[in-house]
Amino acid sequence: MLTGIGVAGCGRMGAPMLAALRAAGFDAIGYDVRASGEFDGLGLEMVTKEVFSQNLRTLITVVRDIPQTEDVLFGAQNFSQAPHLETVIVSSTLSPRYVRDLRERLPEKITLIDAPMSGAAIAAKKARLSFMLGGDEDALDKHQPLFDAMGAHFHRMGPFGAGMQAKVLNNLLAASHTAMTRLVLDWADDAGLDEDKLLSLIHTSSGQNWFASGFEDIEFARDGCAEDNSIGILVKDVASALDAAPASADTTLPETVQGAIRALKPRK
Repeated sequence: MLTGIGVAGCGRMGAPMLAALRAAGFDAIGYDVRASGEFDGLGLEMVTKEVFSQNLRTLITVVRDIPQTEDVLFGAQNFSQAPHLETVIVSSTLSPRYVRDLRERLPEKITLIDAPMSGAAIAAKKARLSFMLGGDEDALDKHQPLFDAMGAHFHRMGPFGAGMQAKVLNNLLAASHTAMTRLVLDWADDAGLDEDKLLSLIHTSSGQNWFASGFEDIEFARDGCAEDNSIGILVKDVASALDAAPASADTTLPETVQGAIRALKPRK
């Protein structure tokens, strides 16, 4: 069994991922910039950055964005310099361009895997995430038991960076579903249609999509956009897709989706 596993970034996604690893028998530990007391009662082993790096062999990063990833790898935490580090698994959704550049910035001895996931916190808590994987086949085989513990669907997309490219395209589509479903529900309110009846109709009709079908289970479905919530993360995810767009691409539509997400208000 793999040892020396650490999850950096134990928020909505990272905490249940760490819990799933521990439930599967892995002696995994967690690190977060928040005080360890905030995790009391969750059954997680949260440690200081010094303890975290001491025996770290496989680092799984689940932080919010590029600045936080920089802190984890090179800045305030600097876990890329952990003395026994062998593998970095990037599970945050980031610009594919940034992720690929990590190969030149990290020591050659460190194996890199990009493993962004989909399914939101509800899937993380049930250990049924979908992972989009990029990396060397032997490395993916070696670390597959970790993904098995946290997920239910695994898509090997190609070499390092391919998983992230696939993820930002998936999230661009998910963002469009979010924006349009919320717009449709607002228009339905104005027309006097019942929300539950309309969502049931959409689920069995041509407008079916992940966001509408999971509306009552997705924890952020009714939220407005804020920098510190999941709707705000969708704005960042569209930006990641735009950063990886073909040079000649017409980006009008994704930019419009991004603007619509940014303008979302809380829904009662």
